[in-house]
Amino acid sequence: MRLLSLRARIFTALIFLVLVASLLIAGVTIFQYSEQSNAYHEQRLERKENQLKKRIGYLLEDTVFEVTPHNAAAIFEPYMQQTADVLNINFRIYSLTGILMSTTQLMEAAPVQELPNTLLEQLQSTPSERLIDVSTKDGIRMRSSYFYVFDANGLPLAIINVPYFDDDSLSSLELNAFLLRLIQVYVIMLIIAIILAYFVSSYITQSLETISVKLNQTKLAKSNTKIELTKASKEISALVEAYNHMVDELEQSAIELAKSQREAAWREMAKQVAHEIKNPLTPMRLSIQHFEQQVAKGTSEWKTEVREFSQTLIQQIDIMSAIASAFSQFAAMPMGQSARINVTETVKRALELYKDAPITLDADETYYAQLDSTQLVRIVNNLMSNAIDACDEVSKPHIQIRLIGDKKWIYLSVEDNGRGITKAFRERIFEPTFTTKTSGMGLGLSMVKSIVETYGGTVQFESKPEIATRFEVRFPRVD
Repeated sequence: MRLLSLRARIFTALIFLVLVASLLIAGVTIFQYSEQSNAYHEQRLERKENQLKKRIGYLLEDTVFEVTPHNAAAIFEPYMQQTADVLNINFRIYSLTGILMSTTQLMEAAPVQELPNTLLEQLQSTPSERLIDVSTKDGIRMRSSYFYVFDANGLPLAIINVPYFDDDSLSSLELNAFLLRLIQVYVIMLIIAIILAYFVSSYITQSLETISVKLNQTKLAKSNTKIELTKASKEISALVEAYNHMVDELEQSAIELAKSQREAAWREMAKQVAHEIKNPLTPMRLSIQHFEQQVAKGTSEWKTEVREFSQTLIQQIDIMSAIASAFSQFAAMPMGQSARINVTETVKRALELYKDAPITLDADETYYAQLDSTQLVRIVNNLMSNAIDACDEVSKPHIQIRLIGDKKWIYLSVEDNGRGITKAFRERIFEPTFTTKTSGMGLGLSMVKSIVETYGGTVQFESKPEIATRFEVRFPRVD
């Protein structure tokens, strides 16, 4: 899963914070309104209860009846409607056993005639001797308050029930109006937050994008430019300074690495040169010693000995000359003069040197490429030399050369039926100085690869040990 960019994450985070803040404020507002509304209704109900208790207290002081539970209805009933009108409250009177004794005229037509035993038990077990039963009727929340009326001695006379409806219609309208205004404000804030988040995220990430581009372009083997930023934050400036310091270190490391590589290459080259030159010197020395022995013996066949000695020296000198030429070619590797050349003619001309070799050429069509003809001849010579060497021990050697092409590429392949290349050597076949021969420098195939890649081509091979080996060179074709 692909991660969001830093700019997108900053932008999203700012918008998310605004939305969360809006939702939290709206939630807190609604919660606070609910708590305040509940507290208001609770306090209002308690005030009505206290007013009713005071009124009942006056009635108990002025009554002519004996204050007993049996006379509770007679004491209160004549004054119930008057009390309800004065206090703007409705209530019922129940006996201690929960039987309805009286109710105000404004109460519902069918009041509860008998209180359930569970309610009576809850009321008796309540320390405050007051019970609030909350229910919902017709979508309106109703609180039913139940409490005891006591005589002068603190004995219960009856149970008073005060129903109270939580009428929040007006408050709800005010709340809805407030929430609507709040939504309008937050819509404006959201638009401002979106604009602000865009510019803030762009400002933060602009410098980071510049640094990212520079980091992607930073290479060890090339000259890297430093970052120059103005009005950057402290953190970004520290990052830029770290990058510029890294560029300086990379440049110094590149110089040291190049120097080390050159030294290593020259050491390896000197070692190879010394080794290859030393090999011919040994037989030359032995030949001279043998010639001296023959001269000292005063043999009559000295002319024959001189001729053989000369041939040996010439042979070894030729070997040393070939070694020097190979190193010279590998060290120079000139680009040559790129021009539009006839690849078919150049290949055929190069193969004229191998008339005695068992070769077959398949190149009927004429192809053109932007190459140096001398470099192409070098490629052919090296591939042919490897193919001929591979067929030394084959009873019926054969080398197949094909030159084909398509609209974009020219393919030159050299295939032999020699000893092939083992798996252990395949990964190193194009390495400089690597060879499986008893003589030579191992520079031929590495030089071929270097020339081919210089002109935008490729070289590859396929080999089956003891069966066949096929090298294929590919060059861009031109019309």
